[in-house]
Amino acid sequence: MGDKLKGLVILGSTGSIGVQTLDVIKSQGDHFYVVGLGAGFNVELIERQLAEWKPKLFSCQSPEAAMYLSAKYGIQHVTQEELVSHPDASLVMAASVGAAGLKPILAAIENGKPIALANKEPLVIAGDIVTGLAKDRGVDILPVDSEPSAIWQCLRGEDKEISKVIITASGGAFRGRTFDELTDASPEEALNHPTWGMGRKITIDSATLMNKAFEVIEAHWLFGVPWENIEVVVHPQSIIHAMVEFVDGSVKAQLSTPDMRLPIQHALSYPNRIPSDYIPTFNPVSVGSLTFEELDSRNFPCFGLALEAGKKGGSYPVVVNAANEVAVQLFLDKRIKFTDIPLLINDVLSSHHQSYDLSPEEILEIDEYSRDSSFQWYRKTIR
Repeated sequence: MGDKLKGLVILGSTGSIGVQTLDVIKSQGDHFYVVGLGAGFNVELIERQLAEWKPKLFSCQSPEAAMYLSAKYGIQHVTQEELVSHPDASLVMAASVGAAGLKPILAAIENGKPIALANKEPLVIAGDIVTGLAKDRGVDILPVDSEPSAIWQCLRGEDKEISKVIITASGGAFRGRTFDELTDASPEEALNHPTWGMGRKITIDSATLMNKAFEVIEAHWLFGVPWENIEVVVHPQSIIHAMVEFVDGSVKAQLSTPDMRLPIQHALSYPNRIPSDYIPTFNPVSVGSLTFEELDSRNFPCFGLALEAGKKGGSYPVVVNAANEVAVQLFLDKRIKFTDIPLLINDVLSSHHQSYDLSPEEILEIDEYSRDSSFQWYRKTIR
């Protein structure tokens, strides 16, 4: 089996990308099998996954559930670091949400495991560490996020003499709205994405355009593109996911219908492409017009806050990510307004003292401190 199939470990198996990864595996059973599953607190779903996939080992964040599930299904429960290090794992799908994915990703790279990277936050907060370690260990990082995947696909077969990378953005649920018009925007409205079906956190990040700034940071670290050579344009149809302009003026674009299963499958099957029955065939006539607009950073200030933090480097990206995670959850819980999200992030950033040359442990300490500062802002400002 191991000689023929790729053994996969999936971090974040109960999230949107994790579930879609299992859909891909199910449809491509002669290419992949599941070695291990890692989840958070969605006990009901991880139990269904364990019953269906019968992996060799699993990890979840609830100690009580871990004991119960391990005893019921006879599957060993381990830490996420142990999960990604299993000798039968030939690829790790990193689909956890947020900074929590950093340590397992570093553990996987240390053990020589290629990473299919759907979790962009570890690159945002520790891009130099993650990419540096991957280079030292000779480990591939295979982008799963649709826009970095598109850049990656455009660059394959090229000498990487590029002059510009253009990342597209749908504009999210509130494209065309002004900041003042969004004061009373509800979580339900923000979660109504016009083209993509994604998890709750990333969908809110799409509505604030925070996600697009994170993708710029991600592209900077993954492909070594200078900040000034990365542009973002709004493309409401979400058909073109990224473009690469080369020094001779030629531009390559990657197009596909907005379905995350395509970049997931591309990363899993790399360096090959395998047929798929579930990816809709692209029909340019039915798609019709493809349009582009300038990104509205004035009415969506999260984009500028995150991009500036990324350019400053050091501890600033750690702070902006932690503050954003707290702010998004507070908004989803209806404890702050949509327009409070950038205010919280800006105030936490403004009170932060920069530091550089951070270890992974120091990054996680700053992450925790920044989360505490974000909750303090909420208690002081809102309550």
